[in-house]
Amino acid sequence: MSQTPPAPRRPPGELEASVLAALWAAAGPLSPAEVQTALGGRLARTTVTTILTRLHDKGAVSRSRAGRGYAYAPIQDAAGLTARRMRSELDKQADRGTALARFVAQLTSEDERLLRSLLDGAAGAGQDGGGRRDGPGARTDTGPGSAP
Repeated sequence: MSQTPPAPRRPPGELEASVLAALWAAAGPLSPAEVQTALGGRLARTTVTTILTRLHDKGAVSRSRAGRGYAYAPIQDAAGLTARRMRSELDKQADRGTALARFVAQLTSEDERLLRSLLDGAAGAGQDGGGRRDGPGARTDTGPGSAP
């Protein structure tokens, strides 16, 4: 009797990315069952609910009561989520300068020009005296846990 080899594991974050893509494509908040349908029914509803709960715990989606369950909506678009993840990784580093230097060293020349343009634009927008920049990609959150 031959055994079927186990299915290959999905890359990390693939399910979360699929669920977020379904939420971004929707006109409004979705229930887990609606997300499951949007994904073509490939995942069990309990799996979708678990992924949505994890995304909520990570602050990537909001949820509101909808009947006996919840409806979920993305908090940020794809670019905003990427920026947030990059910031989160940077916040974990004790030596931010080295981490940023290595990040910049790995950029393509096109991305380096784009970053320089964004930084020049942010510098041209001025400082408000408190270290907050106005302009593309500026942090404006000042709630609990936000860094100056």
